[in-house]
Amino acid sequence: MRNIVAEAVLLASTVTAFTDVVHKRFMVKNIDPIVLPGTYKSHMHSFFGSDAVTKDLPTTEELQKGCPSGENPNDLSAYCKYVEIPTLYYVNGDKYIEVNPVMFSTYYENIGNAEIPFPRDFFAVAGNASAKSQDDINERVNGITWWCETGPEDRTSRPRAALPQATCNTHIQAILRFPDCVNVGDIKKYTYVATNGGRCPAGMKRIPQLRFSVRYDVRRIIPQGWKGPPPLKLACGEIGDATSGRDFLRIDGSHGQGKAGSSCKPKDADPGNGTSDYATSLQMMRSG
Repeated sequence: MRNIVAEAVLLASTVTAFTDVVHKRFMVKNIDPIVLPGTYKSHMHSFFGSDAVTKDLPTTEELQKGCPSGENPNDLSAYCKYVEIPTLYYVNGDKYIEVNPVMFSTYYENIGNAEIPFPRDFFAVAGNASAKSQDDINERVNGITWWCETGPEDRTSRPRAALPQATCNTHIQAILRFPDCVNVGDIKKYTYVATNGGRCPAGMKRIPQLRFSVRYDVRRIIPQGWKGPPPLKLACGEIGDATSGRDFLRIDGSHGQGKAGSSCKPKDADPGNGTSDYATSLQMMRSG
């Protein structure tokens, strides 16, 4: 599967203009509270946001009690969340070496078109968890793209959701957009305006669109570079700037200015269970 399947739990938001938050990763673990709640049988995920997340799907109230890993110390009261992405590995023979993101940012786009804020306890999955090939990925809808931040540019000669086929000059960046329509009466039902002629289907309301931007420093870990499929693998499968018309809004609050950073240190809320080791996670997925 050459796809990013990313997940987010978003709390009620009152944001009325474009904003963004840069996050630090606080945990790598084999849990997936959205797709596989209550188990330790998921592929490896990297976690950002509220550290209240465990194997069980958290509520708005539970996330608000956590420590945020983002630069905005008011993240818990403004638009608190946790986000998870499959961990990226450099494959060198039988060794799997983590490629840590050098920057993870979340953006809120098209806010001026939103009819409602994110509903409480809303969660969403972007991507296709069951994808087996590029044909299973609708990149025109979710905007999934891998690309070399400063070239070379090869997106016109490959599927945009596939990894670059030549050594990047600097970072590899991954971009992914989340659904922007939700059924308020059943928040498990959501979709994209892009699948419905630019508007939400009947019975749904439009929400701000969340975009992930993840940058990886692959030149440092793969100094020899590559030509063709890179020696990289996502934990979920095979190798493989904001556009709002509104002004940027820095969200300040009782915990400080919106770019001041967190005053606490996020950590694993369940350190005695699960694993951060790739090989061990595969064994746990196969067990039982």
